[in-house]
Amino acid sequence: MSPSERQPWIVVGIGFVVLACSFAARSILGLTMPSLEADLGWSRSLISTGAAVALVVMAIVAPIVGNLVDRFGARLMLSIGLGMIGLGMVGAAVMTEPWQFFLLFGLLAGIGFGTAANHVVSTVVSRRFERNRGLAVGAATSGSTGGQLIVMPVLAFMLAAFDWRWAYLGLAATCFVLIPLVWTASRPAPAGITTVGIGGRLGSGLEPLGVRLRELARDRTFMLLFAGFFICGITTTGVIETHLLPYAAACGFPPLEGATAYGLLSAFNVAGMVLAGLLTDRMHRPLLLGIIYILRGFTFIVLMQIVDDLPLLIIFAVAFGLVDYSTLVVTAHIVASHIGVRKMGLAMGILSSSHSIGGAIGAFAAGYLFDLFAQYDWVWIASILLAILAGFLSFGIKESDERRGRWIGRRRVAPAMGHA
Repeated sequence: MSPSERQPWIVVGIGFVVLACSFAARSILGLTMPSLEADLGWSRSLISTGAAVALVVMAIVAPIVGNLVDRFGARLMLSIGLGMIGLGMVGAAVMTEPWQFFLLFGLLAGIGFGTAANHVVSTVVSRRFERNRGLAVGAATSGSTGGQLIVMPVLAFMLAAFDWRWAYLGLAATCFVLIPLVWTASRPAPAGITTVGIGGRLGSGLEPLGVRLRELARDRTFMLLFAGFFICGITTTGVIETHLLPYAAACGFPPLEGATAYGLLSAFNVAGMVLAGLLTDRMHRPLLLGIIYILRGFTFIVLMQIVDDLPLLIIFAVAFGLVDYSTLVVTAHIVASHIGVRKMGLAMGILSSSHSIGGAIGAFAAGYLFDLFAQYDWVWIASILLAILAGFLSFGIKESDERRGRWIGRRRVAPAMGHA
């Protein structure tokens, strides 16, 4: 494999590692929530509000970062994002007051979460690939959960053996170590190619921001993706990332069992994203996206039955993992073909913003309902209905003319070959 052929896959690997670190830092709040309640005397709704603040900050930051990626590439943005997460984790390790939590985790780390993020990595990878684009995006963005397969059980061990503050410091150290790796291992795209890599530029000749925003607002496909991704945020980031481990603890599972199930969920998340990438390259993408959303809704029925039943918790982790972040892979592929890679950074940034806003609403509402009713049943029922709604919204997206023409051509060729 020549250096020019190897470079796009280096981009995929870098994206995987960055997302593994970023998402582990986001998920640590759910793991340490009981410790924060016991050690600092904070309520679950207060901690959930801190998570919601981070998601709101991510929602604000994502379109700005996406626009910067369209103009300047992603190497600098990913390095800054890792640095902000690292500083936020260091601060969170020594916090004692709620305002410090909101400032350090919610604001500072939240900026990092919105910068070293899925929408940046999926945009960069999509611009580097035309053939096997779905597989490449799926492999890179699977770092958002794949890295947690090892990280979350390690953090749970640190939590049990030492203190929750050491878990935050360990994540901070990992972020700081990754920054020089990202900066030195990635380089601008070779001269003469039109797509951009992790350090490349695409800003010349780009339409003004206002023009691109108006075009997106008038695009029916984009608006349907926007609504679906908002619901996606509620049913993943909002209620599962923030509340699955506290819910498992309330159901009688010790921290290590809950964290192991979460790690298993992350493992099957990797499988789900790679499988979605393969299927995205081969089948009707809006149909695939809708099916994933609806299947996700059904997994919440299993979640409602897991009390004191470890095998059922494992079944949920496997099932939900397969249909969790796989929606991102299909969505990014549709954006690349329907909206175009030149505007993809901004488009994916806005979609990520809608996802974060949904996640913030889901995280806060779940914490509030738990404090109000001391159970999560209404949260899971709402998640079922919303996921099914997202599925039907996805069915309303039209497949691209190029893909439809390709399938029509295949159907015409196949009978002719058989008849001959």
